[in-house]
Amino acid sequence: MKRVAFYTLGCKVNQYETNGMSQKLMDNYEIVEPEEKADIYIVNTCSVTNVSDRKSRQMLRRAKELNKDALVVAVGCYVDTGRKEIENIPEVDLILDNSQKTDIDKYIDAYFEGKTLEKQEKENYFYDFGSVTYTEKTRAVIKVQDGCNNFCSYCIIPYARGRICSRRPESVINEITEIAKNGIKEVVITGIQVSSYGADFKEKYELIDLLEDINKIDGIERIRLGSLEPLIITDEFCERLKGVSKICHHFHLSLQSGCDKTLKEMNRRYTTEQFEMVVSRLRKLYDDVILTTDIIVGFPNETDEDFEKTYEYLKKIKFYKMHVFKFSPRRGTVAAKMKNQVTGDKKDERSKRLIELSAKNEKNYLLQYIGKSVEVLFEENENGFLKGHTSNYIVVKSAQSEEYLNQIMTIKIKKAYDEFLEG
Repeated sequence: MKRVAFYTLGCKVNQYETNGMSQKLMDNYEIVEPEEKADIYIVNTCSVTNVSDRKSRQMLRRAKELNKDALVVAVGCYVDTGRKEIENIPEVDLILDNSQKTDIDKYIDAYFEGKTLEKQEKENYFYDFGSVTYTEKTRAVIKVQDGCNNFCSYCIIPYARGRICSRRPESVINEITEIAKNGIKEVVITGIQVSSYGADFKEKYELIDLLEDINKIDGIERIRLGSLEPLIITDEFCERLKGVSKICHHFHLSLQSGCDKTLKEMNRRYTTEQFEMVVSRLRKLYDDVILTTDIIVGFPNETDEDFEKTYEYLKKIKFYKMHVFKFSPRRGTVAAKMKNQVTGDKKDERSKRLIELSAKNEKNYLLQYIGKSVEVLFEENENGFLKGHTSNYIVVKSAQSEEYLNQIMTIKIKKAYDEFLEG
């Protein structure tokens, strides 16, 4: 039996798809760890930044160092955005794009049989792996959607993943039902642009409909959402969300900038005023809601005044945590060709200020929990402490027996650190 090793770069969707490919191959191949000697190395590439491209190339070359006779397979987003570059890497034997991942077993079998398998072109088709069960400790990640129609000026993903396409609800429900039978209590609903779920269906069935149906599945106690586009959070959405009792009170809303001029140049489709209304709706809906976000600093044409607008806006919104990225021109995007690129020193300075603000916000949030009781789903043992998350995604550690792993317990908080609570 030939041995197969996977190396995965990038997002949760890629991690999910690696598990799906692994599942396709495990009946006829032995799956081994990435660093082990294997007969087949499958590199699930990422292309979100130029650095991601470089890491993908490095891993494709490195595979042959582990076994010069191995079959090296390049799959994923970098194939869709940089196929010609991959074709120039002599170590790569087989190149498959995102749409071919679900048939990877057929392509590999055909390769060893000396045959060429023709790619099947299907427009607006969700490539479904079936029941995958990609788990992160005690939670399962469920891919429900692929593709993006937004074409933000800094982003290559619509070119790598194509237009939006949604997974059929019955397939999602079947997978989560099976996961629940295996004792998993929390599911994370993810995709490339989750907010667009159902927009490509002929019938009216949207993300909120899916959440309501998942909420009915016995055994699942928490439903967590991946990153959301803010404009999905309407009054009607919130009214129906009230009835989804298992939803986690943590929402990651991609803001990117607190300056309307910069948002417009990024081709983001909302204003700071609209975003603030979204925040207000969620905070009115849940007293304990936690909001996190992504921010890009040093976008082309971002002046000191523009950045100060962002900084003051973020001070007002008070996110629990902000993921701060220094703008890096992504070849193939509109933003890469823009004039007035910001210097590295400016980016460093702005990034540092926002990271400091984020750390301050996080500590202030955590201090509010001292003396309070919270429900924690424990996920792992870390140096004698069980570690897990609250529903609103705060890390909690407690000296408990391992029998409480994958259990939801009520914990009284006695101490707050910079990034977690102890109880």
